[in-house]
Amino acid sequence: MLRALEVRDFVLIERASLELGEGFSALTGETGAGKSLLVDALELLVGGRGDAALVREGAERAELSGEFDVSPAMEAWLAERDLAGDPGQLVLRRSLDRAGRSRCFINGHAATLAQLKEAGEWLVDLHGQHAHQSLLRTAAQRELLDSHAGAEPLARETAQAFRDCKRLEQVAAEASARFAEREAERADLSERLEHLRKLAPREGEWQEVAAEHKRLQHGSSLLAGAQSSLEALTEAEGAALSQLSAVAAQLKHLSENDAHLAPIVEMLESADAQANEAVRELRHYASRVELDPEALRQAEARIEALHGAARRHRVRPEELPGRLAELERRLHELDLTVNPEALEREVAAARARYEAAAKKLSAKRAAGAQALSKSVTAALAQLAMQSARFNVALSGLEEPAAQGAEAVEFEVASHPSLPLRPLAKVASGGELSRISLAIQLVAAKAAPVATLVFDEVDAGIGGTVAQTIGRSLKRLGKDRQVLSVTHLPQVAASADVQWSVQKSGGLKIRVHRLDRAARIEELARMLGGAETTARKHAAELLDG
Repeated sequence: MLRALEVRDFVLIERASLELGEGFSALTGETGAGKSLLVDALELLVGGRGDAALVREGAERAELSGEFDVSPAMEAWLAERDLAGDPGQLVLRRSLDRAGRSRCFINGHAATLAQLKEAGEWLVDLHGQHAHQSLLRTAAQRELLDSHAGAEPLARETAQAFRDCKRLEQVAAEASARFAEREAERADLSERLEHLRKLAPREGEWQEVAAEHKRLQHGSSLLAGAQSSLEALTEAEGAALSQLSAVAAQLKHLSENDAHLAPIVEMLESADAQANEAVRELRHYASRVELDPEALRQAEARIEALHGAARRHRVRPEELPGRLAELERRLHELDLTVNPEALEREVAAARARYEAAAKKLSAKRAAGAQALSKSVTAALAQLAMQSARFNVALSGLEEPAAQGAEAVEFEVASHPSLPLRPLAKVASGGELSRISLAIQLVAAKAAPVATLVFDEVDAGIGGTVAQTIGRSLKRLGKDRQVLSVTHLPQVAASADVQWSVQKSGGLKIRVHRLDRAARIEELARMLGGAETTARKHAAELLDG
């Protein structure tokens, strides 16, 4: 769950901060006040795409940070990657400078953007105001179904099996036509592989041998430095350690006459203990420093061998193990080309693996399509589309594809007398907004993350439907943390907490939590109309 969000120098925001709790929180404010910018900032924080244009004019960099409560499963994920922090908590930080360079931190540890994005998938589920546009694409519909049905791993397995099968089929098709050419390639490949196999580069070996070479190369200076440091600390005339002890003893005696010296004495005694510990560690280090010319010669020879192989294969030294594996795979494929029976068996096996994966995926999708159709139809009824029907249609493809054995298409009928037709062809703007919201509410319930963010997904909706949306988000807030940017007073009034976003002092954006009186004023502004009547209506909405 998101506990706090801090935003600095992001687009139009000079500085803004939110401290959030459980339940349903609404963000409101006038058009252009910057409500959706806070959602954009959160999206960037959890791994979204960023560029230099997001840095506020006149600032050097944008700074984003967020504090989250996390589950034991998330803590285990962090521990596996040496990114753990305080128990039960997670702090994400990201900066973006004017050159477009991004730096990411997880619990104070430097992290990659991929790690930040993976962490974000555990933490936040974002539903944007333009989601209905993407839902018109069949690819987005298929991805949503797979996500809701828990079929994403199967979809990835099917796609990989398809690619493997196609690659082997291509190898088979080219085998007879390019036999002589491939024989020459095979001979050259065998020679290069023999050299690499003899060299036997290991994963991570380059970094290890380079570090060992550096240590051995500087053995003399390391040992001399350690010994001279020990002499300065303990053995030379006026050694630092004895002087430190003497000063501590003198001040301790004087502290009997003035208690104000006691804290200084404590610091000096602590420093004395630390210095003694450093001396012990330094002696231990000096005893382990190796002066081994033979080991240095061997390390230099290995570095030269790895460098030579890297030049020959036109890769970096650390990439040699991957190059070895790549050449072995290629040689295996070329070996198959001179053995048609073995090649055909490989193709048949790859095709069978794809068909098995696609069959499992089809079964998973069929069950998921039925459940999603039923859930979205029920959600539409709650959004004043009681007669509407929603259906996830699965139709078999003529040819196998990476996406599986079927096409996925969302269909809708706004009235029982009308046939189901593709979503992109039948929904008006208002209907499409409601259908998109119904789908997102259903998808959000199935999402495993604790924080759900809705960015003006209620656009184009009003009246009693807005009250229904507000109640739906409030119910959702009983199980999850829900944050919604909204322009609808009926939705904002349903929130457990309401935040106001305002511009002040030019481009400076202020975000503050509203008490009951301030909420009535803000809801009255959103309602418009005569002040007295609007305030009365706002109070009724809050109490309703």
